[in-house]
Parts: sequence; structure tokens; C-alpha cells
Amino acid sequence: MNSKIPNFNDNLGQLIASASVSSVNPVHDMSNAGMINLLGDWLDRLGFKTEVQSVGVNGKQNLIASIGPGTGGLVLSGHSDTVPYDDIQWLSDPFQCTHKENGFYGLGSTDMKGFFAIALEAIQQIELTKLRAPLTLIATADEESTMSGARFLAKSGLSLGEAVIIGEPTDLKPVHMHKGISMQAIRIIGRSGHSSNPALGNSALEAMFEVLGELQKFRAELQSKYQNNGFAIAVPTMNLGCIHGGDNPNRICGVCELQFDLRPLPGMAIQDLRNEITALLDPIAERRSVTIDQEILFGGVEAFEQPVSSDLVVNAAKFANAEAGSVAFATEAPFYKSLGKQTIILGPGSIDQAHQPNEFLPDNQIEPGIRIYRRFIEHYCL
Repeated sequence: MNSKIPNFNDNLGQLIASASVSSVNPVHDMSNAGMINLLGDWLDRLGFKTEVQSVGVNGKQNLIASIGPGTGGLVLSGHSDTVPYDDIQWLSDPFQCTHKENGFYGLGSTDMKGFFAIALEAIQQIELTKLRAPLTLIATADEESTMSGARFLAKSGLSLGEAVIIGEPTDLKPVHMHKGISMQAIRIIGRSGHSSNPALGNSALEAMFEVLGELQKFRAELQSKYQNNGFAIAVPTMNLGCIHGGDNPNRICGVCELQFDLRPLPGMAIQDLRNEITALLDPIAERRSVTIDQEILFGGVEAFEQPVSSDLVVNAAKFANAEAGSVAFATEAPFYKSLGKQTIILGPGSIDQAHQPNEFLPDNQIEPGIRIYRRFIEHYCL
């Protein structure tokens, strides 16, 4: 074991102590530079060549660290940020790594700072001077909010490895596909007026009633057309999440807004779906003489699929001793796939622990995680 960097317990403890919350709410959002500096320092000590990318505002950074000659090789990737936390619901300090009977507790222990600590342990068990292909470790910014880190990385033109493993929590089972996600708002602007005379206004709320009907029909059509039994929910979903309109019962509603999400299956492009929704809304706007604006609330993550017959998925099933499956949550995988890389998601911990108070990394997944990542490195880099 290399003594140049701290041991697993200290690694995980320092990573958890380095607060790196990302949020679309500026009150909670913070820089991830402290965690990037920690990882960069440790990887420098191990002989990696490190590069830090400045991503957007508020001190957000990506880290790309590589070692080994030639081309191809393996990328181990994870996000450096966590979600915000409810301090009052934690039984221990969320920024202090606390070991209890079943694992290591702390904010991000599973999602996904534990991945970095485990990956570092696996890396230290490799004779790095004998690498025949590059080994790269990447830490991205803002996965939990805007995915700006992965978006920046995908546009940076870097030459990355042959295979990419994203260490999101999957209970160490390989995941070769997930749904996408898009969030948007539809805002209808009518004309307010005294409710005693409907002719004095033009109700945005009543126009929204028609929009809701069209969206529900559109959802049914999508679910009739697209199914994938590899998912627990085999159809694309649309959640009409929240609606706000009007301000008083005796005033005609002048403005009404709906916010919804759409989760497409692999093979369905988000922009195509947005275009179809626009085609549904335009006739309503004309017929009702209202203005209908759309706002993208979240840039969107495309659905992802790595063919189950590809080398990476086959190897992952062998190394993890588990059949590749699917998850409902979105990841950074589509951004790597857009670069032409074979990509899977495979990491320690359960998604059921993610974003929860008293999040923990189970003891019984640490050694198996180290062993699985070591086998990947040996296969793709040695």
C-alpha cells in the first residue's frame, strides 16, 4: 500500500469534511474547490498529471487526473458535489465522517464521496509504473444541480479513455441504461378583469385547462408508442408537478403557470419532445388569443443506453458478478457517451441512501468495491 496519501478512513473523512453543496438556490450553493484541491493533491503525490477546469461561477471546478502512457485506458468518474442537507434531521454532524455498526455516515458518503475513497484505495493497489494505457480519475462539479461540470467536460475536447465507469451508487451492480429528464414551465398570459363580466378579461387558467388536457393526451400517446421492459417503469413518464394561477376568486385569472418533468426512454430525444409540445401549444394560443411562453427549468439529461453486448458491459457483469440492469435516475453518462466512450454506471452504496439524512456507505461494499475497480484497472490499463 502506498503511504504517500492518507488511508481510506482519513480519505473519506477529509472528503466529507470538505463541504461542496451545489444547489440552484444561491443560499445553499457553494464552491467545490476544497474537495478538488484535496483530490488533486493526493493524485499529484501518486504521480498523476492533474488539470483543473474552472466551470462557471462560484468557484466551481472539474478535476482531470491521468497517469500512464499511450491511448485508450480507463476513466473512473464521479461528481464532487452533494445536495443540501436538513441539519436538524441528522443524528450526527453531516460534515464529520462517523463510523457506526454498519458503515460510514456523513453527507455524500454514498452520493458520492465514498466512490473517490474506494477508487483511491484500488489505485494504490496497482503498480502504476507498469501501466500500459492511461488511467484517469475525473471529479466533476454541479451534478446535483445543473450538471455544468459534465457539460463543460463534454465540450472541452479532451481525449479520454476507451471505457468510462461512473461511480454513482448502484450497490456495485452494473447499470447500462437509464431514463433521461427534462424540466420545464409553461406560462400562459391572458388578461385579468372583473369576474362579473367574462368579456372584460381572458382567463389564463381556462386556457391552461386545455393545455393540461393536451399534455395528458400527449403522455398517453408516448406511453402507447414507447416501452422498454428493461425498466421497472417501462414507459416514459410526465409529471404535472405544480401549477399556480390567479390571485383572487373575483378576478379573472391573468397569468397561469405549470411546471412539469418528462422522463424519456433511450431512443427518445429531449429536443424532439419539446418541439412536439410546442406544436400542441401553438394552436391553443391562437384559438384562445393568449400568449404561451415556455421556460426550460433544467437543461436536461438525455436517456442513456450502453448496449448490453458491448465489451464494457460484458466485463462489468463478470467483474461485479452481477447482470447489468437499469435505474430510474439520471447520471452524467450521456455526456461521456456523446464523446464516443463506452460507459457504465457502477458504484458503492444504495441510491435509497442518497439525498437522505443520516446517509451512509455500507461496510460490506468497501472491499468488494476496491476489488471490482482494481480488476477494471488491470484489464484496461495493464
